[in-house]
Amino acid sequence: MNFSLINWPAVFVAAISGFALGGLWYSPILFAKAWMADSKLSQDEIKQGNKGKIFGFTGIFLLIMAANLAAFLASPATTAAWGAQAGCLAGIWTFCAIAIVGLFEQKTWRHILINGFYSLLSLTLMGWILGLWR
Repeated sequence: MNFSLINWPAVFVAAISGFALGGLWYSPILFAKAWMADSKLSQDEIKQGNKGKIFGFTGIFLLIMAANLAAFLASPATTAAWGAQAGCLAGIWTFCAIAIVGLFEQKTWRHILINGFYSLLSLTLMGWILGLWR
């Protein structure tokens, strides 16, 4: 792997795409109500959360995910299609990890699917951005 082939602005944009997708995914437009019910969280509990900690660490983790994916895609032959495919494959891996943890935590399948598909779609989008922006 050639780190000089990593496009760092693309890594940052890919990480931001994870925030954007998460904002939509976990919004009232899509899955907020179901996710909150299955997480056993109320709107008040969510409002009381430490936003700096939550969003700060989320940003760090999204950057790590995007940089890790970029390292795997650090090749002149990488295309948007290959980036999306690699991101999807990484997403399947994380989906399985989320499912395993969710099963042991006795979460509902709906909860597992909401979180798992967010991970799968966000990594696919990240890979597409990284591949597109070569």
